[in-house]
Amino acid sequence: MSAIRPKLVLLGSGFAAFSLLKEVDVKRYAVTLVSPRNHFLFTPLLPSTTVGTIEFRSIIEPIRTARKGIRFHQAWCDHVDFEKQQIECRGAFKGSNFFIDYDILVVGVGGKNRTFEIPGVKEHAFFLKELGDARDIRQKVIENFERATKPQRDVEEVKQLLHFVVVGGGPTGVEFAAELHDFVTQDVQKWFPDVMEYVQITLLEATGNILTQFDAKLSEYALKIFKRSHITVKTNSVVAGVDEDAVANGVTLKDGSRIPCGLVVWSTGIGPTDLAKSLGAPIGPTNRLLVDEFFRLDKHENVYAVGDCSEMDGVDLPPTAQVAQQEGKHLAREFNRLALGQEMRPFKYKHRGMMAYVGNRRALADLGSFQGRGFTTWLLWRSAYLTKLVSFKNKFLVVFDWTRSMIFGRDISRF
Repeated sequence: MSAIRPKLVLLGSGFAAFSLLKEVDVKRYAVTLVSPRNHFLFTPLLPSTTVGTIEFRSIIEPIRTARKGIRFHQAWCDHVDFEKQQIECRGAFKGSNFFIDYDILVVGVGGKNRTFEIPGVKEHAFFLKELGDARDIRQKVIENFERATKPQRDVEEVKQLLHFVVVGGGPTGVEFAAELHDFVTQDVQKWFPDVMEYVQITLLEATGNILTQFDAKLSEYALKIFKRSHITVKTNSVVAGVDEDAVANGVTLKDGSRIPCGLVVWSTGIGPTDLAKSLGAPIGPTNRLLVDEFFRLDKHENVYAVGDCSEMDGVDLPPTAQVAQQEGKHLAREFNRLALGQEMRPFKYKHRGMMAYVGNRRALADLGSFQGRGFTTWLLWRSAYLTKLVSFKNKFLVVFDWTRSMIFGRDISRF
C-alpha cells in the first residue's frame, strides 16, 4: 500500500454499510459514506415504534457521531462510472449534483419495498421500512380511532375505520400485527371503550403459512396465539389491488372479494433499488446483484456489494439484518487485511437463529439447537435485541421506553 490512503466509498447506511464503517481501519482508508439517510436504523425494533412501545430516536444512531475520521454526504448516488472510478451523487435536499472519486466502492443500498406492481399499493398502502413509515402508521392508527368516535358516525364506517389489514406473513408483518394488538388491548381500550367491539386486525399471506422461515411447530404456535388474540389470519390470500373510497381503504383479493379497512400495512419483502438495477451487473435468482465469495461484482475487482442489495453466487442467504451485519463486518476485516498486504478470505455465514414477537408478551426463538416460545422466550427476545443495539445510549433509551410504556402505557397523542 502507498502512503496515500485509498479512497473507500460506502453507499448506504443500513446494517451492512454501517457494520463495515464501524470495523474498517480509518487510519489506512479515507472513508466516505453516502446515503440519503443520515442515521443508522435498528430495523428489528421498528414495529415497536409504530405504536409507541419504543420511541423513534431510541433506535437510530447518527452516522457522523458513529465513527470519527470519516466523511459523510447526505445524498443519493444516481450513477457509477466504472471507467473513471467515480460516482455521481444528488444532494438529499435541493438536489444539486456532485462527484466523488473512489479506489474501492462498496454498494450497500439495501432494497426497496416490493409491490409486485399491484395496483394501488404505492398510493394507498403504508410500508414499514423507514422511521418515517413507522411515524405515518402511528399517526394513522390514532387518527382512525379519533374519526371513529365522531358523533352520529355510521356503524359500518366505524367498522371500516377500525379494521387494520397487514399484508405479508413474514417477521415484520407478524410483529407489527402483534404490537398493534397489544396497543389496542392494553392502552387504546382505556380511552376509546365505546368503539372497541368494532376493532379488527387481519393478516393476509399469499402462501400457505406465516413465518415460513421458522420451524413448523413455532409457526403453528404463532397461529394459535393470533387466534387467541382474535387476529384473523388468512393464508393463500393473494392481493389483487388496494383502493381508496369515501371512508378509507379497501383490499381486493384475487378471488374478487374486497375487504373494507382503515389502514393497509404492506410488508411483502424487498426488491432491487434503481441504482442496483442501473449498474449493469449480473442479477441473481432473487433479483439482487450477484457477487462472488468476496462480495465482488463481476468484472470489477474494486467494486463490492453487500447486504440486501446483493446475493452470493451459489449461496442462499435471506435478506435479513443478521446476514447484512455479518457481511459488513467480514468485508471490513478483509479490507484491513488487504491494507496489510494479506489476501482476502471468502465469506462464511454463521446462522445464529431467528426470533419474532407474537404479542401478549410471547415470542418465538428458532436458534437451531434451541427452539423456544412463550413468556421466557419473550424475555430472551428483548435481551437479544438489547445487546445488538449499537451504543450504550440506545440501550439505555430502549430500556427506559420499555419501562415507561409498561408503567404509564403508550402515548395516544397525534401531532
